[in-house]
Amino acid sequence: MLDHYDFSKGVRGKCAKRVAQGTNLVLLEPDVAKALPDAASVNETLRTLAGIIRRQKKVAATR
Repeated sequence: MLDHYDFSKGVRGKCAKRVAQGTNLVLLEPDVAKALPDAASVNETLRTLAGIIRRQKKVAATR
């Protein structure tokens, strides 16, 4: 560390709870990021896709 860094007002463990919960970061390709510009749109799209996958698995299991 360099001498001019001042951590005297730092808070130990400030983000520890959030980090402990886990974070999933995914780098989107530019074309995908253009279509899904924020976390809400990404999550909505993935939930929709997950629902489709679940339905397809049920249909396949009944055949």
